[in-house]
Amino acid sequence: MANTPQSKKRARQNEKRFAVNKARRSRIRTYLRNVEEAIASGDKDAATAALRAAQPELMRGVTKGVFHKNTASRKMSRLAARVKALG
Repeated sequence: MANTPQSKKRARQNEKRFAVNKARRSRIRTYLRNVEEAIASGDKDAATAALRAAQPELMRGVTKGVFHKNTASRKMSRLAARVKALG
C-alpha cells in the first residue's frame, strides 16, 4: 500500500493511465477484429477498407505506448498479406 504522498499520487496516476490504455487497446482490437471478419467473409473491398481504418489506430497505439512498434508492424504486415491474398 502506498504510504508517502508521492506514492499515493503515483498510484492515482497509474490507475488513470491504466484505464486510458485499456480503452485504447480495446478500441484497436475492435478495428483488428473488423479486418479479420471482413477477411473471413471473403469481401476484399470491405477488408481493404477495414485495413485502411485500422492502420492509423494501430500506429497511434504505438505512439501512445500501448503496443511496441514491431508488434504493430507485424500485425499490419500479416493482415495486409491476407487481404491481398483474397483477390
